[in-house]
Amino acid sequence: MFAGLFEPIHLLLILGVVLIIFGPGKLANVGHDLGKAVRDFRAATEARDVTPEVAAAAKPVEEGNARGETL
Repeated sequence: MFAGLFEPIHLLLILGVVLIIFGPGKLANVGHDLGKAVRDFRAATEARDVTPEVAAAAKPVEEGNARGETL
């Protein structure tokens, strides 16, 4: 049913319709905003390091086990 839907000519036709509806200026702004959102998302996911949080949470349990305490 959708076998030939995304052929290059169809994608060009869709791009042409979008250009007519929104105009080239608005389309450039949307592309810029989308690129910025992707860059911000990547920076946020790469900057987050959960290792210190996990190590801090595990430390009291390890100390209790060393003293022979149980949960």
